[in-house]
Amino acid sequence: MSYGSVFAPHLFAGKVVVITGGGSGIGRCVAHELAALGAHAVLIGRKAEKLQKVVDEIVEDGGAASFQVCDIRQEESVKTVVAAIFAERGRIDGLVNNAGGQYMTPLEAISAKGWEAVINTNLTGGFLMAREVYTQGMNKTGGAIVNIVADMWGSMPGMGHSGAARAGMVSFTETAAIEWANRGVRVNAVAPGYIASSGMDHYPEEAGPMLREMAKTVPLGRFGTEAETAAGIVFLLSPAAAFISGTTLRIDGARPQVRMGWPMRVADEKSQARDAIKPFNGFHRAVTPKVFAK
Repeated sequence: MSYGSVFAPHLFAGKVVVITGGGSGIGRCVAHELAALGAHAVLIGRKAEKLQKVVDEIVEDGGAASFQVCDIRQEESVKTVVAAIFAERGRIDGLVNNAGGQYMTPLEAISAKGWEAVINTNLTGGFLMAREVYTQGMNKTGGAIVNIVADMWGSMPGMGHSGAARAGMVSFTETAAIEWANRGVRVNAVAPGYIASSGMDHYPEEAGPMLREMAKTVPLGRFGTEAETAAGIVFLLSPAAAFISGTTLRIDGARPQVRMGWPMRVADEKSQARDAIKPFNGFHRAVTPKVFAK
């Protein structure tokens, strides 16, 4: 089997795209789709074994990929790795700032160390990657950057540190789009809502019942797929988005629009089967999160 992308074959032929957090979840899916469309996908992460596994999958499927081990929170490490990619590949056409992480806890229980760890992963790391990709080459060749944020509109109770970081990344996206436009660089963001991804496997077991009930709060009545998120990212990297910069594309089934005073009417299975909203599952290697496999 191969990736069932909706985009034209060879759309990214000859392009080099860097994907942080490419060893699992949405990052893994994006890397597979880009490679299936002809790009050389460069995966970034902290664990070589995870990255190597995804590279092996991509090569087995006929694509091209490599990886670099890097802690994106460390400035010198980011500088060195970006330089290594330019030296090896000669160019970077796209960057997907996907790496991130958080843990569930109320604001009053978050320590300064915990706050800084989430901010550094979800905001500072993305800034460092974007800055280095831009200053080391994209400012001369142009390119596209997509920052992955989250559904933090209104609030993010239980994950206030992540909400603050993601909101900061949206502002960074808008600012970079202005400052770097004259160099032919587009900067956008994608905000996934409730996506059935392997990232859910990192939440504590006691969160399982809550996670399984979350689809009832989404007007489209279900979780999104990794492939639906990847499609939005790939679109923003593509030539079709050549006049789109500084925007945030939400992929969330209209969940932030839920309001008190309006009856919650969730799409049932019959409605979900209709072409306009039925799940898109183009990723042939997708794995169901453990919390939904029970």
